[in-house]
Amino acid sequence: MARKADRDQIRRQNRTIILQTLRRNGPQARIDLGHFTKLSPATVTTITSDLLDQNLIEGLESDEPKTHLSRGRPRSLLRLNPFAAYVISIRISVNIIDMALANFAGETVQTKRITFDSSIADNDNFPNILINGIQSFTEEANLLPEQIREIAVAAQGVVELGNGLVVWSPAFKGRKIPITQPLQAAFNARCTLSNDTNMITEALHWSDPEKYSGTFAVVMLDYGVGMGLYLDDHLFAGASGTAAEFGHSNHIPGGALCRCGKRGCMEAYLSDYALIRSASHLPEDTDPKEIKAGVTGLKALIERAVDSDPDALEAFEKAGRVLGYGLARLLAIIDPRRIVLTGAGMRAFDYLEAGMHAGLQEALVADLRQNFVIDVMPWNEDFIRRGLIAQAMERLDMDYTGPACPSPQAQVSINRPEVMA
Repeated sequence: MARKADRDQIRRQNRTIILQTLRRNGPQARIDLGHFTKLSPATVTTITSDLLDQNLIEGLESDEPKTHLSRGRPRSLLRLNPFAAYVISIRISVNIIDMALANFAGETVQTKRITFDSSIADNDNFPNILINGIQSFTEEANLLPEQIREIAVAAQGVVELGNGLVVWSPAFKGRKIPITQPLQAAFNARCTLSNDTNMITEALHWSDPEKYSGTFAVVMLDYGVGMGLYLDDHLFAGASGTAAEFGHSNHIPGGALCRCGKRGCMEAYLSDYALIRSASHLPEDTDPKEIKAGVTGLKALIERAVDSDPDALEAFEKAGRVLGYGLARLLAIIDPRRIVLTGAGMRAFDYLEAGMHAGLQEALVADLRQNFVIDVMPWNEDFIRRGLIAQAMERLDMDYTGPACPSPQAQVSINRPEVMA
């Protein structure tokens, strides 16, 4: 039995490799699939035959121009059947639910944004808000319920992946908001919940696996402070899914008030409200809810720094130093090859950078500061969506055996598909 299980696992892995190669590189001849995947011709032929039978891939003739040297019929190419399945990716943030529909080829074919009131959203009312939003979205796309195979959700804050709960998030008034259980009851699809920064990490690995692989970390400075960890070529979420809560690790015991209600969290010194509180010389116990921050507040503070405002410059320098201390702990513990800094806060990196390097130098011995690279990446909210889609497709590639019959083409309202990249 063990040998059969091993063979089945290898077959699923090879199947996933072929499907992901087609999704990443587009239509391929079998010989090219062998080149990209390093699988034997016999393995490629066997697996692609099964995938054709399952309506997960389809054949088409090559459109390469014929020359006087060409002989015989044009090469037969294989491509993913985009209508074989659909996934819905959802990002929940303060007052906003962003939804995207992707087909089996990884193309985003429809998007929708709906709003809700975070100040009153709790475990009683939010599940219905989410369910109603998804139902409306699916109806607008003219999809049959069975065509939706995955609903992948990412949320700000602390999430428990195993229980499908948002334990705490600035997007909600209450705590322990159930996500996957209500969705699973309402839809005939696999439903998952992730932390939003984890999905940025997943998206980077998908987009450039040679660069973003092994062990690396993503730190997002934005409305809050998040982290995603990739350890030994795997996204790391911990025993319950709440790992890498960089923003809510303690910086100074009894320090500045954080939005989570605790004192001294990294977020209380690095987030948008923390920067404005510092630059305005407000007491550290000032409630973050009373501070006008967000995109507008951060933009105004950056403009003050550009104009050499001393309070703004000092606030960014202090925050950069705190960031350096936090990165020093990360480097000492997991030794990442690369650290990616992203989020809206990176618009102010020029004013954070000196403090960050000073904090790193002060907190970490020189020998531990030599073997890593820091990437500063302009913020793009699409990272989260791409990560959700990539992870959902990877799950489908492992075990989805195709529609019972060829799926009708969805009449989605779209101008141009966006390929997952």
